[in-house]
Amino acid sequence: MYEDQTYDIILERMMNRVSDKIDKRPSSPVYDLHSSTAIEFQILYIELEYLIKNSYGDTAAREFLILLAKDRGLSPEPATKAILQGEFTPTNIDVTGKRFNIGEINYVVTEQITPGTYKVQCETEGVVGNQYLGDMIPMEYIDGLQTASLTSVLIPGEDEEDTEVFRQRYFDSFNEQSFGGNHADYMAKVKGIEGVGSCKVKRVWNGDIRPADMIVSTVVKNWYESIISTVPAAVKPWLDAVYNAAKDKKLTVGGTVHVVITDSDDYGEASSTLVQYVQQTLDPEENAGEGYGLAPIGHVVSVASALPVSIEVKTTVTFEEGHNWSNTKAAIAEAVDAYFLELRKNWSETSQTIVRVSQIENRILGVDGVVDVTGTKLNGTASNMTLTEFCIPKLGGVSA
Repeated sequence: MYEDQTYDIILERMMNRVSDKIDKRPSSPVYDLHSSTAIEFQILYIELEYLIKNSYGDTAAREFLILLAKDRGLSPEPATKAILQGEFTPTNIDVTGKRFNIGEINYVVTEQITPGTYKVQCETEGVVGNQYLGDMIPMEYIDGLQTASLTSVLIPGEDEEDTEVFRQRYFDSFNEQSFGGNHADYMAKVKGIEGVGSCKVKRVWNGDIRPADMIVSTVVKNWYESIISTVPAAVKPWLDAVYNAAKDKKLTVGGTVHVVITDSDDYGEASSTLVQYVQQTLDPEENAGEGYGLAPIGHVVSVASALPVSIEVKTTVTFEEGHNWSNTKAAIAEAVDAYFLELRKNWSETSQTIVRVSQIENRILGVDGVVDVTGTKLNGTASNMTLTEFCIPKLGGVSA
């Protein structure tokens, strides 16, 4: 913006304003005075440009973007710690509160799931907590302990929100008005939950049921009155509650919301622990629809994981001299997997995901040593593969 306001240009402009009757030669008092002043003016122009750039969302540096976003009630999502599943033997030893490590990463056991199986929290924030599985070493002696290992990631750890991701969220806040449990509100809140990568929100997910079909008819009334006295005591309160709600026209499909999520590690299938965590955060099942979570009063929320569909890729590859399937297979699989990851990241923005043969072949062609790709098949079929709304692609393998 002010790139042309250099020291030389500023000094020249200042000296031109001085009368030619005065000595303006270098080393003269007038020249020395204006020279030092021109340096300060150049610094002011640099600071002014810096200030202007940081006054706008699309050019602001992170620290200034955070200040701008505060006006919208936004702040970067903080880094979180991974929750993993640990297996310990013998199973009768209580290791709750004990600390372990793998390499330079330390972990603490937080909660028992079943005998011998525990939730283990990484003490380091960020995605580093998702990267290591295997045998752990106790940080202090535990009498009787035989083995300790991490077996799976339950809730992925996340790094602090990236600047450009946060910038886009800031821009989105102007275009999407999140309020009172509308679609934008659910999307923003669910994505902000620890461990969630992306999500789809389906309002009135059981909308094929007509509210009129749930109103008690005379036939239903007669049936209810004839059998209620014979219903087991454990079932009677439930049947009474459903019948009376239907009779009073309080039984409805309005306010039912289906939320489908992926995890934040690789945008893949969410663990049952993460699904339950999101369920409790949005709408605890023991108080469904009562507004004890993030969901508004009256919204009954059901949370599930996206369903991974395993896709086996079979293709014919022509290689450069010195390359073959054996020494290139890993790179080819990595390229295809990267494409599948892109599809999973964009899954929440589309009604259905299409895995395209042309895209797979294009990614394979980008692998070093590959000359040509033909005859690509997905699960044995030489055509694109269309996944349903709540399904995500998962690489099942690559073969020739």
